[in-house]
Amino acid sequence: MTDALSWTPAKAAQATTLNGRFVRLEKLDPARHGDDLWLVLQGPGSDPRLWDYLPYGPFTERAAFDRWLDGQANSCDPLFFTVIDPREGQAQGILSYMSIVPDHGRFEIGHIAFGAAMQRSPKSTEAVFLLARLGFELGNRRLEWKCNDANARSKRAALRLGFVFEGVFRQHMVIKGQNRDTAWYSITDAEWPAVAAGFERWLSDDNQPSDGQVQTLEACRQRASAR
Repeated sequence: MTDALSWTPAKAAQATTLNGRFVRLEKLDPARHGDDLWLVLQGPGSDPRLWDYLPYGPFTERAAFDRWLDGQANSCDPLFFTVIDPREGQAQGILSYMSIVPDHGRFEIGHIAFGAAMQRSPKSTEAVFLLARLGFELGNRRLEWKCNDANARSKRAALRLGFVFEGVFRQHMVIKGQNRDTAWYSITDAEWPAVAAGFERWLSDDNQPSDGQVQTLEACRQRASAR
């Protein structure tokens, strides 16, 4: 655990290119990524539930989508990244840092919108891992994940990724005219080494052959924690 007496504030997050085995993260650039993102997030075959718990969308017109994308690209908090499939060169989703507080060593990963090709695949897991790893390398003490308490998919994802459930903030927000109770999850810097080792093992060539995973992420994390 970080000694609060000797700890210094984290470095500020910057939108840099992050390379993984399955994905590459780049700063969101509507000029380069907009066409692909419109296709995968709103086109035929896109996930009809994608926007259910996000405070914006769905977008029925490209012009409105482009205005939203431009606004996200110009933001520093949230700080948006595009997820690129390096084999196809296609932008397949977005996610961001948000609630960035370097003075207290706290950051969140959110605004996640992954196209169908990313969902339930190593690409979605690696995208989160790359952002989490950079955040802790910058000196942060705490990574947060928050979602609507009714969002079962996001809650399952948080636990699978190694986050610890902390509780529910009741009547936390009003989103799209509806009450939102917010479920809170976190990973601390003391927990991160074992969580990171689990990610690395799960994403390895040995565990991800062409025909699918050998061990689950949870099993890989448990093995790392037992060492």
